Amino acid sequence: MSVNKVILIGNVGNDPEMSFPESGAALAKFSLATTEHRSDGRELTDWHKIIMFGEKARFAENYIRKGTKLYVEGRVKYRDWEDKFKVRHKITEIIADNFEILGRSIASKEQ
Repeated sequence: MSVNKVILIGNVGNDPEMSFPESGAALAKFSLATTEHRSDGRELTDWHKIIMFGEKARFAENYIRKGTKLYVEGRVKYRDWEDKFKVRHKITEIIADNFEILGRSIASKEQ
């Protein structure tokens, strides 16, 4: 048996970027910040790239904005690619299977 499951609660860092790959299904990408509060008073923030497809992406396009507090369940996806200068890049993404809006920042409510 194997499991690839991620649960994150954090704040959206940017409005979703929409694209429509050859498959025709909507694709939304945005960042999500999670913050760890250390015992020494410091905060450490990690940024995660969230990917949503289809109806989830359409919902994100309409309702998720920078500052939205979001619960995300998904799976980790690793991929690599080569740019036009032949430099290899590696990226870690979270493919969202389920999500729930937990709240919005004051700035988001004004938009």
